Amino acid sequence: MEEIVYGVVGFALARKAIKDTRAQKNQKQSDAILLLAHGTPDTLGEMAEYLRLVTGGRGVPQHVVEELKHRYAGIGLRDEPTAEGPHLTRWTMRQAELLLQKTDKPVYVGMRNWRPFIADTVEQMKRDAVDKITAICLAPQNSRTSVGLYKRALMDAVGDTMQVRFIAGWATHPLLIQAFEEKMRTALHTARALHPNAKIAALFTAHAVPCRTIQASANPVEHHGMVLATEPDTYAIECKQTAAHVAGKLRDVLPPQDAYFSFQSQGMSGGPWLGPTVEDTLAALQQSGYTHIVMQPIGFVCDHVEILYDIDIAFQQLAHNLGITLSRAESLNESPTLIAALADIALHPDHRSQVPPSISISAAEIVTHSLPEGVSA
Repeated sequence: MEEIVYGVVGFALARKAIKDTRAQKNQKQSDAILLLAHGTPDTLGEMAEYLRLVTGGRGVPQHVVEELKHRYAGIGLRDEPTAEGPHLTRWTMRQAELLLQKTDKPVYVGMRNWRPFIADTVEQMKRDAVDKITAICLAPQNSRTSVGLYKRALMDAVGDTMQVRFIAGWATHPLLIQAFEEKMRTALHTARALHPNAKIAALFTAHAVPCRTIQASANPVEHHGMVLATEPDTYAIECKQTAAHVAGKLRDVLPPQDAYFSFQSQGMSGGPWLGPTVEDTLAALQQSGYTHIVMQPIGFVCDHVEILYDIDIAFQQLAHNLGITLSRAESLNESPTLIAALADIALHPDHRSQVPPSISISAAEIVTHSLPEGVSA
């Protein structure tokens, strides 16, 4: 059963570290932290089943399955499980381990679309006599496209047997902003050292979502008594707010006119997605005379395919084709500042939206446009 709760084949060390530390902090403690993440397949052969879960059971064309297998193979996924496990799972487990060391509460991990599934983790929590859950979705910006689905999966698993405090939306938590700022500051210094004569722009990104999923609905959505969505959906606004606050802390090294924002990794399904795209933005920046772009995805807290393939491979190739160079700020991964943010959110959930006035700036200062025509934020 430990295999179900703590991860994939090859995660013996991570599982042992989390289990041993929990034992020292009273395995029967009734109040626990649950980190929620997207999930990722352990092998290439699981791609079709993984995509079926991501799409809610809808069939996925074979060419889409093959394209995703190609992308995941490009970042190290294989036909057989590897000792270190896939990036997203490995880093999420590591974040849980580090968070466990900073709090006096047990820490669990549940994935929405792969092992360890949220439902399996909740069952283990029940066996461990947990009756109060502080659930933190590791997507800082709140969106019913994703966060609402995490809530639904969690409440389906919990039923009426446990008390849940769900943390949704910590896009402007001061420590999250600081964590991104630390990584971006290093990346900008490195870029200027390597490209002293370049005209440099910073491009902050977040994952695109289908426009239909953020349109205001007539009534709030509730599930097991918990509100899953409110109107309007704030995802696009929160993404820009995160980027704006990070840029605000970098004013001494990043002039506001050199900071930009776009949405990345639009899906293969039909219908409009949030934009502008990274592809269009890179082309526009090249036309504006920029010769080096430093990217930072502010919607993700660890390495996974949308960073390691979409940015490090696909966008790198696009930049090369445009005749410019591109680098990326290191992902947060095991950033001590990120872990401090998670600990603060878990222990003091009301603090998650507080931002010092000194860095509070308008998202409009770094965004020329971020939504397709006709879609308002």
